[in-house]
Amino acid sequence: TRKESSAASDVYKRQALFGLVALALVSCCLWWIAQRPYFTLKVIRIEGAEQAQLRHINPLTVRSAALARIKGNFFTANLDTVRQTFESVPWVRKATVRRDWPNQLTVTLEEHTPLGTWGEDGRLLSTKGDVFTANLAEAEEDANLLAFNGPVGSEKEVVARLNDLNEWFAPLNLSAEALSLSGRYAWTVKLSNGVTVELGREKSSTTLKERVDRLVGIYPQLLARLQDRIESIDMRYPNGLALKAQGLKVGSDSKKK
Repeated sequence: TRKESSAASDVYKRQALFGLVALALVSCCLWWIAQRPYFTLKVIRIEGAEQAQLRHINPLTVRSAALARIKGNFFTANLDTVRQTFESVPWVRKATVRRDWPNQLTVTLEEHTPLGTWGEDGRLLSTKGDVFTANLAEAEEDANLLAFNGPVGSEKEVVARLNDLNEWFAPLNLSAEALSLSGRYAWTVKLSNGVTVELGREKSSTTLKERVDRLVGIYPQLLARLQDRIESIDMRYPNGLALKAQGLKVGSDSKKK
């Protein structure tokens, strides 16, 4: 019985050894094949997301710059590194990379769509609330840039509030051309007619809308009396407002909120 057990053990060991040798040979063969020049990356195809035309990204320039930083071939190139390389290019919001047999990479790029400037350092804010750095002159070719400011991390909140304000001021045929959120989270909006409106902090989810609605209701009367002399309106009072116009300053007796 011991002899049979020993013989079986030897057979198992030989089989295991043969398996390891075979696996090593297969691995070596695969490695050798993978290193063949046939699989050297020769083509990097760049396309816009959802078939969109790239407005600010030159595929030829971007491709040339990226090739110098991409290491490996079809099998060994790190796609995450390739993606990060392309996402470091100005105007690129997001990059998606895939391998196309046998020696090509296809890179799909999504561009930022500029909405306005952010802060005082020349950065841009996109329609999706992303802050990015790019040529300001190029951005101005796309749109009439608005002006935004706010604490770090508030970018998407500011864009969302812009959409709300434009909807709320629509009955007056006015829209926001500048929007600021202070460090104390108080809102200030400059309207398309040049009037600055102080809306203050949000005490509840309805605070800002209530203040805008109150202004929308009384604004035609203010406009009839003061025409284009209005410079700023402070709506941070519970039952009134403070107004500054050329040659006139009117305040409320109530305390601000």
